This record gives sequence, structure tokens and C-alpha cells, in this order.
Amino acid sequence: MDSYDLKIIQQLMQHARTTWAELGSILGLSAPGATDRVRKLEEKGIIKGYCAIVDHEALGLSLAALVAVYLDRPRHRRLFLETIQHMPEVLECHHIAGDEDYLLKVRCRNTRDLERIISDQIKGIEGVIKTRTTIILATEKETPILPLEQARD
Repeated sequence: MDSYDLKIIQQLMQHARTTWAELGSILGLSAPGATDRVRKLEEKGIIKGYCAIVDHEALGLSLAALVAVYLDRPRHRRLFLETIQHMPEVLECHHIAGDEDYLLKVRCRNTRDLERIISDQIKGIEGVIKTRTTIILATEKETPILPLEQARD
């Protein structure tokens, strides 16, 4: 990746709706030149997709929680991961070091909804032996923007 690629990524992380002409102007390239560079980043899998950042509270999804999951045996990972992929309430799934095996970020309507997700869905997966849940009271910072300055070093 060169400086053009990093500028493209920075711009699209902050303003994904930037037009090809605007992006070309920022880079000092033509609109088709900017388009080609973005397409190459997409083909390489560096840019995985685009999405709108939505106000979860306005949609009635005001409860967020971190759910630590303990698996009985490593052989249960595959089924666990396949099942989690189909749960829209699970926004993030991280394989972590420590006593827990995975840490999930879950977003839902309320505590009753969270209880259903944990008790019926997550604990219903074969091999899940225990969970530990932390309800998020407030989020002070949440961003999809990566620290590209560190990527250059």
C-alpha cells in the first residue's frame, strides 16, 4: 500500500459517500483513476464493504452488553462460530486470551431481550458451558475509523 491507498482508506472511513470526483480531487487523480484504485483495494479485501452508521437508540436497540463465553472443548468452536454468524444481535465476536474463549458485543432492545439471547440462543449452542455478561451503561467512544498513522510505521 502506498500513500494514495492510505489517503483513500482514510477518506472512505470518514466519508464513505465521497464521490469519485471528490476522491480524485483529494488524491490529485482523475475520477476514473480514483475509482480504479478503490476497486483494487476492494479486490484485495482491504476495503471489505460500506455501511451507514445508525443511531441504535432511535431504532429501539438501546441495550448493549459484552458477553464472555466459555466453551467446554476446542472442538465446539466451529459450531459456536457458525451459529454466532447468524445472530444479528451479535455485532462483534472476538477470540480472546484468558479464562474466557470469546467476547461478544450484543445489541438489543432491553434486558428481557438480552435474557432470551443469552439463555435461549447462546447457552443453547452445544459446548457453551458458561457466560458472563456485562451491561454497557454508556458509550463514550465508538468508532470504525482505524489509526492509519500507526499502520505506516
